[in-house]
Amino acid sequence: MKHWIEAARLRTLPLSVSGIIVGSMYALSHPTAIELTPSDAFDWKIFGFAILTTLGLQVLSNFANDYGDGVKGTDNKDRVGPKRAIQSGVITAPDMKRAIIITSALTLLSAILLIYYAFGQSNILYSLFFLILGLLAIISAIRYTVGNTAYGYRGYGDLFVFVFFGLVSTLGVNFLYSKEINVLLFLPAIAIGLLSVGVLNLNNMRDEESDRKSNKNTIVVKIGGAKAKKYHYFLIISAMVLVVLFAVLEEYNFDQYIFLIAYLPLIKHLNTVSKNKNPKELDPELKKVALSTFVLSVLLSLCMIFFFSDILVNLFMGGR
Repeated sequence: MKHWIEAARLRTLPLSVSGIIVGSMYALSHPTAIELTPSDAFDWKIFGFAILTTLGLQVLSNFANDYGDGVKGTDNKDRVGPKRAIQSGVITAPDMKRAIIITSALTLLSAILLIYYAFGQSNILYSLFFLILGLLAIISAIRYTVGNTAYGYRGYGDLFVFVFFGLVSTLGVNFLYSKEINVLLFLPAIAIGLLSVGVLNLNNMRDEESDRKSNKNTIVVKIGGAKAKKYHYFLIISAMVLVVLFAVLEEYNFDQYIFLIAYLPLIKHLNTVSKNKNPKELDPELKKVALSTFVLSVLLSLCMIFFFSDILVNLFMGGR
């Protein structure tokens, strides 16, 4: 069990649910946009299964990454980060393959229940669209490093992370509540996507040397370490600017800018990256950016709810 928990890479899980939290709390704090009462604008079943589905996708991606890089020999003695399960021999490739199948099935089941609670037996087109989206997410999570055409080996991993853990996660879950797309929500959705890509970029910067030897052509391998740093600055700084712009357009009060606290470790992180000479020393920064993104999403969500504090009173005190 210990080895399976390690293979699931728990430190990646908080980051994966950041978009779900923001998209859900936005629905709770904007009930008038869909002419619903606050209690009808938010559903704990949708929130719960959205979290479960996203966690399933992240664990699936971690298992598939372990399997794909393990069987291809990408995870070798040159790799800098923590040893993977197949690489260290604590889990065999066939066992990991079975785990991928089981995790895929459980994630799909969770996605189906999520769609059912969101749309019921009506809105068949919406249900089919999200079912297809869920299947694509599962396939994409597996194909990142698995197979001869794994897109992670061709530099498309950043796009997958941005789309599914940024846009789809935030905008998708909000649509499940509201049945509409709010234009302003694109700003935090893009920001979370950029920060998630930032974590992946750090991982690729750390593994640049070993990835190049294994013909894993990540963006970092393609553009080189120096340009990868500039790319990283763009990802983090753009995300920070977009969230502030979102707060301005949402006309936040002064005390609602408490989410800026999460910027402090991000600024410190950028300083660390700028001074870094040895990519192998970037490994601790992955956890810092991941947790900072999670904290940012939680604080931003609290700011949404705080502005509509009467919603909380109605939801938790009055209830359904």
